[in-house]
Amino acid sequence: MAAVDQKRLVNAAADPGNWITRGGTSDEQHYSPLKRIDTSNVSRLGLAWYGEFDTNRGQQATPLVIDGVLYTSTAWSKVYAYDAATGEQLWFFDPEVPGKKAPDGCCDVVNRGVAAWKGKIYVGTYDGRLIALDAKSGKPVWETQTTDVTRSYTITGAPRVANGKVFIGNGGAEFGVRGYVSAYDAESGKLDWRFYITPNPEGKPDGAASDRIHREIGFKTWGDGWWKQTGGGGTAWDSIVYDKDYDQVLIGTGNGTPWSHVARSGGEGDNLFISSIVAVDANSGEYKWHYQSTPAEEWDFTATQPIVLTELEVDGKKTKVAMQAPKNGFFYVLDRSNGKLVSAKNFMPVNWAAGIDLETGRPIEYPAARYSKHGNDFLAIPGAFGAHNWPPMAYSPDTGLVYIPAQQGSFGYKHDPDFKYNPLNGAWNLANISGHPTLAPRDEADRLSVTQSFRGDLIAWDPQAQKEVWRVPYPSIGAGGTLATAGNLVFQGTPDGIFHAYEADTGKEVWSYDGRIGIIAGAMSYEIDGTQYVAVLSGLGGSAGLQIPHMKNPRAGIGRVLVFKLDGSGALPPYERAHRPAQVPAETFPPEMVARGAAFYGNCVACHGYGTYTNDEVVPDLRRSPLLLDKASFAAVVYDGIRESRGMVSFADRMSRDDVEALRAWLVDRAIQLKADEAAEQAARASGNPAAKANP
Repeated sequence: MAAVDQKRLVNAAADPGNWITRGGTSDEQHYSPLKRIDTSNVSRLGLAWYGEFDTNRGQQATPLVIDGVLYTSTAWSKVYAYDAATGEQLWFFDPEVPGKKAPDGCCDVVNRGVAAWKGKIYVGTYDGRLIALDAKSGKPVWETQTTDVTRSYTITGAPRVANGKVFIGNGGAEFGVRGYVSAYDAESGKLDWRFYITPNPEGKPDGAASDRIHREIGFKTWGDGWWKQTGGGGTAWDSIVYDKDYDQVLIGTGNGTPWSHVARSGGEGDNLFISSIVAVDANSGEYKWHYQSTPAEEWDFTATQPIVLTELEVDGKKTKVAMQAPKNGFFYVLDRSNGKLVSAKNFMPVNWAAGIDLETGRPIEYPAARYSKHGNDFLAIPGAFGAHNWPPMAYSPDTGLVYIPAQQGSFGYKHDPDFKYNPLNGAWNLANISGHPTLAPRDEADRLSVTQSFRGDLIAWDPQAQKEVWRVPYPSIGAGGTLATAGNLVFQGTPDGIFHAYEADTGKEVWSYDGRIGIIAGAMSYEIDGTQYVAVLSGLGGSAGLQIPHMKNPRAGIGRVLVFKLDGSGALPPYERAHRPAQVPAETFPPEMVARGAAFYGNCVACHGYGTYTNDEVVPDLRRSPLLLDKASFAAVVYDGIRESRGMVSFADRMSRDDVEALRAWLVDRAIQLKADEAAEQAARASGNPAAKANP
């Protein structure tokens, strides 16, 4: 089972019935040559089978199908194997990630997929382990800890395998870690090589493949600042692509730590290799080339977004290129033989740069965007959630178009002149004190304004001409990845639970299915005994699902894998979700106590959302929590940590009991606002003039 070797990997495009890597092939185009399902018959698509998971957290993985078996990871780094034709569960593996690890990540306890090689399935776990499982039984073969367990490192990305090596990165830049990518022997789990994204803050070699290039150019691009305590960031938390044409690995790297360039590096240098694509030799890890899309990055503009490999015509000849649409809003085409910029154009509105200088490859920045240098409060478009985040984009060689899950939303930035690095695990280290009400406005007018400013689009982009061909708007960010097929179709899920199919050449919607709960993962397709299937994971979560309180009609619940075929007759259970009313105790709190409590909510944001609630309660809505009614019960959870096993850790290391009570006071104030909003909505309905729906 899972009999993938180098020959099969590099020839994956000739085996369209299987889907042996996260992106279908090592080119990661998220394209299927299968065409039994096409625009003429897609209306007959129905559910063939579904598998239900044991967690309601975000589901972001793209499954693999190899020789009739579907393998997928889920939230909390669990792995399932199913008979891909019938849906029979073959095995299940739980790495038992400790619940106390949950706050060490910025964006949910998600996992984006597994890899396969010579009878083994590989998964990176949220607590930093790389585990090889027997593909037939699901039993562990070997396990290695890839990160420092005393730091806020996590793994949410999918491993990749080539040349008998497993490549894995990590996350945690917001919390103060130093990013790197490691290659392990696929048979033994022994470390083969490691490439650090940023130089050693102590100025000494690491004994790693990255030593030479940091000695020659990397260290010179960093000034003096807090990066010497944080490690500088640059974590490679998602895109790691094996380029078979040049036997190299392309690494998409993350943002700097802290965000503010002045705080991080004294306002000096480009800070290599954050927010870059770095090419290294697949066998040795030695540096080959790099392209930095956002030099001296300070807006959380990661370049970890999916990288797609193909050929385009450049100066009259076919050229092997890498394409990326990172957070900063520009679509890049690079010559992957040397990293030279071929072209770049913004695919969504941007206000931080006027364009990209094609001679230097550098952005033409607007001065006001450099908030840390000038001390201004800058409202950036796009913001930290990016014009495109982790959801995979697809490329169809039939249409020549890239299908981008794009989004728009603002974010405020202002340098914190008093910033000091907080070494506590799970402590955010951004050096950003912007007061823009972009995420948790309390006033109704502000809420409406912010809601309308967050939007998404599915964009069909011509990478050759660097122009939009068509666009499908949707009223929220956080939509899923895309799948293109030879049937002239593009599939994409949205947070409202709808799975869509569009004509790839025109953007016309030709089919949809109500998956009951949010669909944010990327889909894939496979074939068994002449039947084509399309599969996607459902389950709302991730940064948008947890942290953006402005999504339209989102739905969450227990995660599933949904598998479709022509004339499928399966059915899902009905969706049912009841909200508790706002929980407002009889006691009152002085305004100064409420104001003091607001400052402590920063400890809760990553899981409970900027608005004190997530979309449809992926995790509990704190305004509706019965814990607000009782001081002792609230403290037992927040201070004593009695729910640690479920991911709700104790915050006794950063809040006193009095601080915890102040936090409760602020949450009660939010509950009072919710109660008033819901009363106004009820009154409007009773009057026969329904108002816009209040916050959920």
